[in-house]
Amino acid sequence: MSHHQPIHTAEILCVGTELLLGDIVNTNAAYLSRKLAELGIHVYRHTAVGDNPTRLKHALEAAFAEADLVITSGGLGPTYDDLTKETVASYFGCELEMHEESLCTIRSYFSRIGREMTKNNEKQAMMPKGAIVFPNHYGTAPSLALCKGGKTVIMLPGPPGELCPIFEEEILPYLKSRRETVLVSKNIHIFGMGESAVESHLKELMTESKNPTVAPYCKEGEVRLRVTAESDCEASATAMCDEMIEQIRQSEVGAYIYGVDVGCLEQAVVLFLRERGLTMACAESCTGGLIAKRVTDIAGCSDVFLGGCVTYANEAKERLLGVSHESLERFGAVSEQVAREMARGVRERLGADVGVSATGIAGPGGGSPEKPVGTVYIGVSTAKGEQVRKLSLSSMRSREYIRIVSAGNAYDMILKCEL
Repeated sequence: MSHHQPIHTAEILCVGTELLLGDIVNTNAAYLSRKLAELGIHVYRHTAVGDNPTRLKHALEAAFAEADLVITSGGLGPTYDDLTKETVASYFGCELEMHEESLCTIRSYFSRIGREMTKNNEKQAMMPKGAIVFPNHYGTAPSLALCKGGKTVIMLPGPPGELCPIFEEEILPYLKSRRETVLVSKNIHIFGMGESAVESHLKELMTESKNPTVAPYCKEGEVRLRVTAESDCEASATAMCDEMIEQIRQSEVGAYIYGVDVGCLEQAVVLFLRERGLTMACAESCTGGLIAKRVTDIAGCSDVFLGGCVTYANEAKERLLGVSHESLERFGAVSEQVAREMARGVRERLGADVGVSATGIAGPGGGSPEKPVGTVYIGVSTAKGEQVRKLSLSSMRSREYIRIVSAGNAYDMILKCEL
């Protein structure tokens, strides 16, 4: 069986009746798609099928009509309805045989966790003849690859806690060995300019550049541009990416780029403050703790993030942050003045270098003609003074969207503030 034909297109085929019942969310397909995109393998389709050999065989036939590679997840376990391996072997016309090494590994797994190994677990060590077997250090069912007639199937266990590390450690090197060239991707992170505006400024680059390619991806309030170059060595592909990134920085989009390969806005903020040896604190109203939550999602944020206050009621703004009663009475909680005082108050009281605040109307109720739903003020305070940004987000947007974009603007203001 040849293992050398290059792989260009793939289908992800997830097996398990529980996926079709909606009992579990199929996170494996999203994870595998991201990983294959990084390898330059085009994912043609996602399919989910129940634990049924006839339907699985039909799904394999349909997949291989379009794809060079099919990655399955699930159906490798010990029970009677775990039929992925058997069905794939039958599709390729391969017999199953006992893989002694896998049997030993499964036995030692059970003795390590102090449980008796039931006879049906031996089924997990039966492998199609000619398969490449990858060990599973995270569970019992090994993963395997089977190639025939220029088509490849990689079978992975269903639990994400097994599938993800096995993919990183075993499957990624295997797939890289099947590549003829080297691919390098870099991500440009953009905040404050929408996808359509980014595209209108870079349309020519996106449509005409074939190597490197430039592809846009969106999430709430943000745009990510993935620049991918293909060459015979990593250094050359990296240089091609860097040249394209420089071109994009010189365009109108440049002012809205907050980093390259920094992960997300909150990660960029942690890096930005750490590099300068600075600390931050936040005072939140409408975001309800989201600014703090997202920063504390970043490992190692403790050297820059001191803490924060969720001051929803006016009394809390006065008592915890020192916002003046007069400002609240005269301007209202959702105002430039109060955002300014909240940011200054939390910075001074927690002894931070940067204080950031958010006060607004996240909806769906609570708006007025003067201050409709989606009106948010973001304040940032440093030793040099305060700056405030007013957001007028559409009242048609969800409460969650308004909060996410408000938090995003808070981080963006920290990255741009005068220190």
